[in-house]
Amino acid sequence: MNIHHLDCGSVREIEATYDGPAPARAVNHCLLVETPADGLLLVETGLGLDDVRAPHATLDADWIRMAGPVLDERQTAVRQIERLGFSPGDVRHIIVTHLDVDHSGGLPDFPGARVHVLAAELEAALAQAPSPRYRPAHWAHGPDWVTYEAGGGERWFGFDSMRPEGLPPGVRLVPLGGHTAGHTGVAVRDGDRWLLHCGDAYYYHREIRPGRDRHPHPLLDLVQTSSEVHRDLRLGTQARLRELVRDHGDEVTVFSAHDPWEFATLARRPAPPPQVARRER
Repeated sequence: MNIHHLDCGSVREIEATYDGPAPARAVNHCLLVETPADGLLLVETGLGLDDVRAPHATLDADWIRMAGPVLDERQTAVRQIERLGFSPGDVRHIIVTHLDVDHSGGLPDFPGARVHVLAAELEAALAQAPSPRYRPAHWAHGPDWVTYEAGGGERWFGFDSMRPEGLPPGVRLVPLGGHTAGHTGVAVRDGDRWLLHCGDAYYYHREIRPGRDRHPHPLLDLVQTSSEVHRDLRLGTQARLRELVRDHGDEVTVFSAHDPWEFATLARRPAPPPQVARRER
């Protein structure tokens, strides 16, 4: 499967810390996956066209002030997908790690896609919206939701996992609890390795370093602690991710949604030419 790394909505610039590189804007790290027979899969959607064109109509004003989004239409997933030579209708499947504003904003740009999400997350979003976290404008078009219950699935490197309906076996939902009520990671097979998109299970690459050489990012840690729904579960998830990196780092590449330095490393890989067949229209 060909995989493209996309930043679908940069937000506030954050300082480099410890031995880190130069300051950089936090990203909204999305994956565009060209499947052999099931069209395009978009993992996360970032901010969408409505968000960048009329942010105060779809986004919370306090969130805008806090996050400082760039609001550039060229960064939306739909525009980047078009630049790769595809059309929005080629996106048949979307997986969101959770439904926070900066992960679900692009849903209206792909109204024909099936949207895969944990059932607990969709239930929480519908119950709590509107809020700074959950914005009903992002699902007002009536997505084709496909929901999953956590637990009872196949094991994946010691984690529970589920195979999303209609997608190849090289795609898995890997629940990573604590940040929201139904937060999940997304594992995608990339040649002889796996990629694990951890969403907001952690925010900064140093948090999941095995051993003692790990530190949260001062600003990003404020964001993640203020938005967690279950602290012990979130910290337990991070501990398990550190074990995954320690024991299987040669088989799994782990990354989060907002770390710009992780994104720069992964996006630096040359993208393969598009190969997925377009959907019959």
